[in-house]
Amino acid sequence: MSKKSKINYVCQSCGTVHGKWGGKCEGCGEWNTITEERVEAAVPKSMGNSKSGAQIEFTSLKGSEPPRQRLRSGMDELDRVLGGGLVPGSATLIGGDPGIGKSTLLLQMVCALAQKGQSCAYISGEEAVDQIRMRAERLGLENAPVALASATSLRDIVATLEAGRGQNPNIVVIDSIQTMFIDVIDSAPGTVTQVRACTQELIRVAKKHNIAVLLVGHVTKEGAIAGPRVLEHMVDTVLYFEGDRGHQFRILRGVKNRFGPTDEIGVFEMSGGGLQQVENPSALFLSQRAQDMSGSAVFAGLEGSRPVLVEIQALVAPTPFASPRRAVVGWDSNRLSMVLAVLEARCGISLGGYDVYLNVAGGLRITEPAADLAIAAALVSAAADDPAPFDTVFFGEIGLSGEVRSVPQPEQRLKEAGKLGFKNALMPARARKSGAKDAGANAENQKQQDVPIRPKTLAHLSELAAMFKRPKSAPRHAAASGGYDDYG
Repeated sequence: MSKKSKINYVCQSCGTVHGKWGGKCEGCGEWNTITEERVEAAVPKSMGNSKSGAQIEFTSLKGSEPPRQRLRSGMDELDRVLGGGLVPGSATLIGGDPGIGKSTLLLQMVCALAQKGQSCAYISGEEAVDQIRMRAERLGLENAPVALASATSLRDIVATLEAGRGQNPNIVVIDSIQTMFIDVIDSAPGTVTQVRACTQELIRVAKKHNIAVLLVGHVTKEGAIAGPRVLEHMVDTVLYFEGDRGHQFRILRGVKNRFGPTDEIGVFEMSGGGLQQVENPSALFLSQRAQDMSGSAVFAGLEGSRPVLVEIQALVAPTPFASPRRAVVGWDSNRLSMVLAVLEARCGISLGGYDVYLNVAGGLRITEPAADLAIAAALVSAAADDPAPFDTVFFGEIGLSGEVRSVPQPEQRLKEAGKLGFKNALMPARARKSGAKDAGANAENQKQQDVPIRPKTLAHLSELAAMFKRPKSAPRHAAASGGYDDYG
């Protein structure tokens, strides 16, 4: 008896399956993203009288085979995010905005691996072979022994990888997964069904033949990888390539890694010769910092295990409108609202009659709560028109009662600040414990050892506000609201 096919209506943004067509997806709220897809009928729910399956074999956690050796590309920033290099038989998904440099990064990586003796293949569904050669020539990599191909049929790609013509590649790049299709599925390339099926087949080939597969994924306007979220659950590693077109910096961020730590970042600089590694991103982010400028504070943050120092810029300007504007670049706008509310309720600094603009210089996006104290310092400095100390870094989480809470690994933050010439640090009074030692005590003792920096602890946000002078004259509507009555 032949299997019947049925029709599903699938959202191309989130992968939600609907019973009928609609203009708006109930899963993600997007409009005009639901398309009709024909799928095979589901397998029977009952397996009582079906053919008995083969018994599986169990083994112990301790294996007899030696661990697989990682494939290091020589690009330290990339290897850091991957956890030490590519793992044979793994599947890695890389997403990013169009033109951000995903193809350039992967081409540089496979060329570096090929020059070390690895067998690499680069398969593109978006560009012709000549276009890839032109990019390689521009990057000075035309002599790298990389096998190129332009194909979109996954059946042909899998047949080639499993045929073993010549030397089997152990590293394969698919650029991009949205251009691949399987001919037995009655839907266009890039649809949810095609993307899911192609990814599953590539993962099967990777595990079977011990091939490290790297998949390029398109992103939506919100910045998430296009297609169903199940793709991120299927692969072993998910990387996001971030950056602002107005800056030359590019951030490679790991959000999932089954073989290493997550939340690691790699910093690159886009140049005419491709992506260049940035070994000291803190110095690069602070290279254009202006001295004696109000509204500026340096945040000593952590990205994974790497300490990074970035400049926080704030601008407070009177507004003629009833609803002041809050513009944020590189930070969470909801957390900015919280810090402004704490400044008003606990420190008597009211910015309700002002427009507030906040920017993280360099194009880096910060998600760490430890940036609260640096944000507050930049805001108070901008409101009082009083520059923050130029040789001071800030880090600490702010609670709703105004207390400055502890943050992890203060020693690494202080050490990085000391390397760049900072002399002082404002930090929480009590730091989190690290192992059996108290990290706060370590931070106090660190200044006498290898970190030439003097940490000053704060218990409440009002201590930070008292460090800045009171402005000579406040705007009329701000003074009327009592914004600076208790300030200073």
